Amino acid sequence: MSEIPVLYWFRQDLRLADNPALCRAAAVGAVLPVFIWDQAVFEQGAGAASRWWLHQSLAALQRGCEGRLRLLAGSTVQLLPQLAAQTGARLVVWNRAFEPAQLALEAQVRARLEQQGVRVECCEAATLWPTSQLGKADGTAYQVFSAFHRHLQALGPLPAPLSLPVTLRWYGPPTAQTAGGQALAALALLPRVAWYQGFGSVAQVGEVAAWQRLQQFLCQRLSGYASGRDLPAREQTSGLAAALRWGEISPRQIWAALAALPACDDGAAFLRQLVWREFCYAQLHFWPQLPWRNLRAAFDRFPWQTDSSAAALRCWQQGQTGYPLVDAGMRQLWHSGTLHNRVRMVTASFLVKNLLFHWRLGQRWFHDCLLDADLACNSANWQWVAGCGLDAAPYFRIFNPVAQGQRFDADGAYTRRWLPELARLPQKYLFCPWQAPPAVLRQAGVVLGQHYPLPLVDLATSRQQALAAFAHTKAAVAD
Repeated sequence: MSEIPVLYWFRQDLRLADNPALCRAAAVGAVLPVFIWDQAVFEQGAGAASRWWLHQSLAALQRGCEGRLRLLAGSTVQLLPQLAAQTGARLVVWNRAFEPAQLALEAQVRARLEQQGVRVECCEAATLWPTSQLGKADGTAYQVFSAFHRHLQALGPLPAPLSLPVTLRWYGPPTAQTAGGQALAALALLPRVAWYQGFGSVAQVGEVAAWQRLQQFLCQRLSGYASGRDLPAREQTSGLAAALRWGEISPRQIWAALAALPACDDGAAFLRQLVWREFCYAQLHFWPQLPWRNLRAAFDRFPWQTDSSAAALRCWQQGQTGYPLVDAGMRQLWHSGTLHNRVRMVTASFLVKNLLFHWRLGQRWFHDCLLDADLACNSANWQWVAGCGLDAAPYFRIFNPVAQGQRFDADGAYTRRWLPELARLPQKYLFCPWQAPPAVLRQAGVVLGQHYPLPLVDLATSRQQALAAFAHTKAAVAD
């Protein structure tokens, strides 16, 4: 074949529409798309559940690329330059990543390609605004969300999303290697133990599915979103987090779809969540240490537990704390790969403030179990709950899982779904079964300590211990 391709390197932008780098590649020549599973790099940003999603998303992308997507596994620093040499490609294009490991990889790949005389072009596609506009005029970062939000509003309207390039031509015919399932299976993204069987019931994957999910949300669930988004039993949220994480749909596409509708409080509330995502990405951009270091240095002295084998940590992970809303959330996470945002906050607060475990232990568990595991959002949100991040919740704000359940799962539908052993318990005692009289427990078929655990800690006592630890930390810093 005499035609020389332009190489397009897919990573976390698994879509064809509103893809700046793909548009650039298509404007130059026939495009050879490639995805490289570089395990040493990707595993820092993709947990086990997220890799299941990636497997399905690559299968969908392969169809979108008409069988031309080249799937490789190994060192990107070696494989991408090799592919350029084999095909004679003189230009390689990609969209910029945010994860520190991916950025380091980009620098290494660029250097190797340029040594070979191959030109590199890099675009931005993960955020609403370019990284150059996410900070203040002096180049420093915003540390308060409200100020960050006002800054973005002052930037004016966003550019319209890019359409699928009309000039897009794929390089070469489909081959057995790229069109068949064997190449994808060879990446070994799926766990050997098929604990992910419940994922398929909640997840339709790929660019087309993401767009359909957005349209369904706008038509059926946007109305009432502002209040309904806090109720875990209601399907009021968009369900787009995993699609955003792998770039099956862009934040600009979502923003534009909302902007095309009449303005309303529900739409504004949803767009605010997109801006919060932008705030998380800005944090990772300005503080690459976000995933592993407290942004507020005072918390370096906080006496968090760090034993990853502790029995109490295992109880939290398995949904066996004795607090029904916490346990319902943790079981939902394990079985479905999803977790309602309100319940994420409650379960996270319980771990870091009632059990006093380091937020990184919770971050790692969520990272491995969430289909939408996103290094920027997961890290920033855990630091927010723990009190050590930017614009964080005050440390004395400790979510009470009993009160939260009574308020946001008032009829118990969510909790009973994930804790069937408590299904017959009266609503009055659903979130505090230890307070139920023996006769009520017998009638509900519940023996505490046998069918359902007794509380792992006392809420009042653990709250006081957390506040005392924080006061001690503040005093130590002051000294």
